[in-house]
Amino acid sequence: MPGISFSVQDQIATVTIDRPQAMNAVTPSMRAELHGIWEQVRVDPQIRVLIVTGAGDKAFCSGGDLKTTIGGEASFAQQMFGTPMARDLHAGLERCDTPIIAAVNGHAIAGGMQLALACDIRICAENARFALSEVKIGTLPGAGATQRLPRLIGQSDAMLMMLTGDAIDAREALRIGLVSRVVPQDKLLDEARAIAKRIAAGAPLAVRAVKRLVNRGMDMPLSAALEAERYAFGLLHGTEDRIEGRRAFVEKRKPQFKGK
Repeated sequence: MPGISFSVQDQIATVTIDRPQAMNAVTPSMRAELHGIWEQVRVDPQIRVLIVTGAGDKAFCSGGDLKTTIGGEASFAQQMFGTPMARDLHAGLERCDTPIIAAVNGHAIAGGMQLALACDIRICAENARFALSEVKIGTLPGAGATQRLPRLIGQSDAMLMMLTGDAIDAREALRIGLVSRVVPQDKLLDEARAIAKRIAAGAPLAVRAVKRLVNRGMDMPLSAALEAERYAFGLLHGTEDRIEGRRAFVEKRKPQFKGK
């Protein structure tokens, strides 16, 4: 059965959208499963990093499966006030303090690109293509892209992508800052895991604090964001991990962080 695969190894979780025969399009049941996974990752302190990718070598995710949603979409009232499954799938990633890496293994189209936008770090394979094609089917990229993309790559490039619906390739995505790295297809997950391991090796409370400060600070005046940073710095000052980090540096050994 098509769906979502989820695994955890060495404090790194991996979610794979596993429907390659349909370009990893997401059905309503898969959407509900992803909501549950986001929450699981958010509350589990043993998961220090999450990698999101797609099955196969053609698509990361092509968004929602239109064949399963025609005539069956939730009403606007349900979307605004109903269960989490009826609301923005991708906002759950930003509410999660655990760092999230999108390993884009192929086409990231419409909702699939919006899923990648909600991740903290994006790397992609050389064959990756990105598109927000919603205007071509009479709608707009309404899972956060109209707000997230301009903040990420600037207004002009964001407008060009969303108003035309045209796709860009991996090299263009790297040039405009949509992704951080482009790697060969067969090295993509290795690179994602290598980055994840380096993140997981950091002090968990400090890592999570950095993500929260960056995400919330983007919508604050600079003075308020700096005040939030000073407050978080003070909170971390007396933690066991901070003491351990300094002690390990002096003793020239690897620190043993506990998230305390």
